[in-house]
Amino acid sequence: KRTMTLIEKNGCHDTVYMNAAKIFQGIHTEKAKDRMLVRYGGDSAPPVLAFKDASSQRLSYELAFNALKYQDLLEEMLLDSCVYPCHSIPDELTSLLVVMLYDLQDRKFQAREISDEDEPVADVRKIEHYLYSFKTKLAAALARYRIKYDAPSIEYVLPETIRKQHQRASALPLCVWINTFKIRLQALQDREGKGFTKVESVSDLDHYTYGVDQHCSDMLVFPSSLKEELLNLDLFADSKLLLQ
Repeated sequence: KRTMTLIEKNGCHDTVYMNAAKIFQGIHTEKAKDRMLVRYGGDSAPPVLAFKDASSQRLSYELAFNALKYQDLLEEMLLDSCVYPCHSIPDELTSLLVVMLYDLQDRKFQAREISDEDEPVADVRKIEHYLYSFKTKLAAALARYRIKYDAPSIEYVLPETIRKQHQRASALPLCVWINTFKIRLQALQDREGKGFTKVESVSDLDHYTYGVDQHCSDMLVFPSSLKEELLNLDLFADSKLLLQ
């Protein structure tokens, strides 16, 4: 395996946060001026993004859309904890503040593990230090929010229809395309005995197993529980396998 862009729940590389912030800047929900308590500076022009690899791209978009999904919660946490506004953090960095707050609470307010290969980005390190210095107040604000909405976890603050959609999606098998320009099915099947075993039916998927789609021989299916582990394989880093 290569060094992962995302190491379990230990955080992302600096560039992932920057790209996620740029994406979020363009998609965040604009509120009416009389309700706008958190201000996002900058413009809404299409961002210029530079991704290290496919994994970084996926993580950047996932982080941005998770921040969008919980935008109201994250903004209330910032306001309730008095972390926002902050004179030393300009409005142009609010998007970065929000996406990094989402990631911090997703890590249960634990410090990020920084890889030696990670090139530091000054704004990311500044926001990271600022948020972490207020982690106790932010955690308390999150707890108050959950109590207010009687939510066992943040997923329960979402509308029920959205929660059910997420639950159904998370239970579906992962569909993976074989990039036949780089690898053949036989080469993948040769990996049996090295961790993955082929099964004949999707209903038999369990743990380290995979199946071949009966209608398309270039598509594999895996248990959904293996998503993070699969995406950190060299096969994905080299674009030999592509997550649908």
